[in-house]
Amino acid sequence: MSGHAARTATADVVCLGESMVTFLPSQPGRLADVPSFARGIGGAESNVACALAAAGHRAAWVGRVGADGFGDHLVEAIAGYGVDTSAVRRDPDRPTGIYFRTATDRATDAHEVAYYRAGSAASAMSPHNVPYESVLAGRVLHLSGITAALSADCLALLDDLTAPRENRPLISFDVNHRPGLWRGGDEGPEVLLGLARRSDLVFVGEDEAEEAWGLHGAGAIRAALPEPALLVVKRGADGVTVFSRAGDQARDTVTDVPSLHVDVVAAVGAGDAFAAGFLSATLRDLPVRDRARHGHLMAAAVLTVPGDLTGPPPRAHADRLAALDDEAWGTLRLGPGWTAAAGANEEVRIT
Repeated sequence: MSGHAARTATADVVCLGESMVTFLPSQPGRLADVPSFARGIGGAESNVACALAAAGHRAAWVGRVGADGFGDHLVEAIAGYGVDTSAVRRDPDRPTGIYFRTATDRATDAHEVAYYRAGSAASAMSPHNVPYESVLAGRVLHLSGITAALSADCLALLDDLTAPRENRPLISFDVNHRPGLWRGGDEGPEVLLGLARRSDLVFVGEDEAEEAWGLHGAGAIRAALPEPALLVVKRGADGVTVFSRAGDQARDTVTDVPSLHVDVVAAVGAGDAFAAGFLSATLRDLPVRDRARHGHLMAAAVLTVPGDLTGPPPRAHADRLAALDDEAWGTLRLGPGWTAAAGANEEVRIT
């Protein structure tokens, strides 16, 4: 991060992308059988912004919402986390996107998501209507592959933002391969590969790299993505592998960081939370191992609550846990309420 820290910035991280109103089921089961839903907010990039703001960073979210009640709710709810939403634009002609989902784990065949985002206000984002002075105002600009899939204009915007430019912020890119969003075309994998190769910090799951690009293993992913100075390969329950290069360093440093043992309440939002934790530690210039550990800790905070967002662990406590030796880290187990317990200076269980 030190190479980008010299830029004059009005935010630590700017996150650009679509946020939607999400409807969460009142009970498990098929969407056809769920009788009622509770309203929440969802969106990969705004989730990251909310988590970073809650962790004490200057975070901004840039997006486009409809001039409707759902748009009002999104802007107010995201701002409620301490996120700067002043650059969000309202579209009088297009609606705010919404979606419904089931309560089951996203990794299972029983999970259903019904998106109502085609023609949404966010899908009209382009290089011509997004305020670049706000988008490029942070030390870090966080993007995801979801935005590229929304429309040709959105793809043009991400192409432009990841292009080389003088004094650009550090570009953080979460691949977030969502095959269902690519409008029936097969260009998605190639597009995502190109965007990732033009970024500085890339997050990608081993499973999505296999699905999108047919790549097996962290080494093969790095071979296909040699450009980013930091490549974070998420390996599920096995943890993450981080490939890092500093300055003129020719060869990678490879850092493997195991996942935590977590008593999962709901397996949603963990990827965005991990990115937020990793970015938070990157902004603080912590060592790569500790960046990944802070990612795991932020993910554990979300995994132990029902929704996509929650307050992060107190920074001092997270720092203590991230500094544990390898044996203690490997036996750490976190369950519901662990962040509140940390705030009350109670012990987190080590088994």
